[in-house]
Amino acid sequence: MVGLRAFAAELSGTFCLVLGAAGAACMDALTGGRLGPGGVALAYAAATVTAFHAFPGAVGRFNPALTLAEFGFKRLGVLQMVFALTAQLLGSACAALFLRAALSGRPELLEPPISLGACALSGIGYRSATLVEAVLTFFLACAVAAAADNRAAKRRGPLAIGAATLLAGLAAGPLTGAALNPARAFGPALASGFWSYHYVFWVGPIAGAALAALVSPYLIHEEKRP
Repeated sequence: MVGLRAFAAELSGTFCLVLGAAGAACMDALTGGRLGPGGVALAYAAATVTAFHAFPGAVGRFNPALTLAEFGFKRLGVLQMVFALTAQLLGSACAALFLRAALSGRPELLEPPISLGACALSGIGYRSATLVEAVLTFFLACAVAAAADNRAAKRRGPLAIGAATLLAGLAAGPLTGAALNPARAFGPALASGFWSYHYVFWVGPIAGAALAALVSPYLIHEEKRP
């Protein structure tokens, strides 16, 4: 489906994801670290559950990596891919600009190391960071594929996808920000001007999502029962 409703769903869900993840990082800084990595990861997971539950008509699944992987394996058409990517990047930018406006009284949040919740590497090189993002995105993409292909999993799909996001945030949040999603990294980088190693958050997630798209038909079996 390519249309205004699908575009709006994609934009709204991506807005929710980016606002939840980047906003939590900013609130952690404002409260002197009271949220901690666990709290930031939980906020990202909660935003993920909300987006997948509230906007099931989003064919691109709020994630350019998943969208490009689906397109590469001819599971999405050209128009669907273009509409989804446009909506995702626009939603990401709008969320980050909204957050910047809301926090205009705290300009220090726009500067490193916070950079409006932008993803950044910490104590890890770009090669390792790319690998971490790829591996964690692989499991996220498998959870998304299972929710889409298995009838029994659809009912609890948003929770499973949120759990995969929480796992990634707890495992790698302090290392890379656990973006798993180029849109998660794009908006805050655009609004804050912090683009350091930004390609990591495209290359890693796209590689992980592509691998998941390749192997998920063999790992995940569609439920045939009515």
